[in-house]
Amino acid sequence: MGMSEPRNEAQRYALLLERGTWFGQAALVISFAIYVFGLVPPHVPLDQLPTVWNLPVSTYLQQTSTPTGWGWTTLAMKADFLNLIGICILAGCSLPPLLALIPLYVKQNDRAYAVICALVAVVLVLAASGILTAGH
Repeated sequence: MGMSEPRNEAQRYALLLERGTWFGQAALVISFAIYVFGLVPPHVPLDQLPTVWNLPVSTYLQQTSTPTGWGWTTLAMKADFLNLIGICILAGCSLPPLLALIPLYVKQNDRAYAVICALVAVVLVLAASGILTAGH
């Protein structure tokens, strides 16, 4: 195999990453259209935004009854939170390609790379869960 030919695992990773980013971008465009055209009501009404935008975060969260952390998922079907689904897809789109490499490396008897991919996947999941945040 020459240097210009990508390895099978690189092709698999790139293909899955490309599909994930396209899916995430599509979700962002669709959620933006839903918000702009008012197809789904927002959690914070548009006429209330000018009065709460300048508030300190803690006050904004309290006055708008907005949850923190993964609590946003309870409001995911509100127009102003719907875009976070696309952001999560984009933030997590490297996880499926990593997981798809593990069986390929196991089949090639390349346990070191399989373990590295698994460990990176675990770190990504732990980081997304909020477990690895300090002081919050």
